[in-house]
Amino acid sequence: MPPKLRGKWALGITPRHFTWILRDKLAICERPGGYGDSHRRVRRQEEIIWIRENGFNYVISIIQAPHNLHNYEELGMPYRHRPLNTDDLEGWLRSFYREIDDLLRAGQKLIVHGEELGDRLVGVMGGYIRWSGLVDDDTKAIAVTERLTGRQLDPFARNVIMLAPKLH
Repeated sequence: MPPKLRGKWALGITPRHFTWILRDKLAICERPGGYGDSHRRVRRQEEIIWIRENGFNYVISIIQAPHNLHNYEELGMPYRHRPLNTDDLEGWLRSFYREIDDLLRAGQKLIVHGEELGDRLVGVMGGYIRWSGLVDDDTKAIAVTERLTGRQLDPFARNVIMLAPKLH
C-alpha cells in the first residue's frame, strides 16, 4: 500500500520534460528522479506520486537497466519495462507499437520514459504517431514530433519515423 501523504506532497511534482504526445492519453518524460549525477531519490518518489495522482494507468520504461523499477511497485504505480532494443529495432518497434496501441484502445493513460528526453525516446514516439496513422506522411510526422517536443530530430529519430509505416 502506498504511503498516505498530506498537503502539497500528496500531489507530487511533474516529471522533468513532461510532454503530451496525445493529450490526456500518451505522454513522455525524463526518467522519474532524473538520470546520472542529477538523479535524486526524493524527486523520483515525488514524480512517481504525480504520475499516479494524475491518473496514469502505466509507466513504460524503455531504459536498458531495471534500476528503480521497484519504486513503482512501492508507490502503487503499475509499470512495464520494455528496454529499447536497437539490435532488432524493427521487431522491438513492431511489438512496442502494438502494445501501446492496444493499451490506448483499451482506454489506458500512459507515460513512457527513457533516461532523458532524447532523440531515441522522441523518435520512438514520433514513429508511433506515424505508425498509428495519426499523421499519414513521413515529413509531416517529423514536423509534428519536432513541434510537440520543441526539438530538432537527429537522423536516428527521423529514420524511426520513416521506418514506422512499414512495420504493420
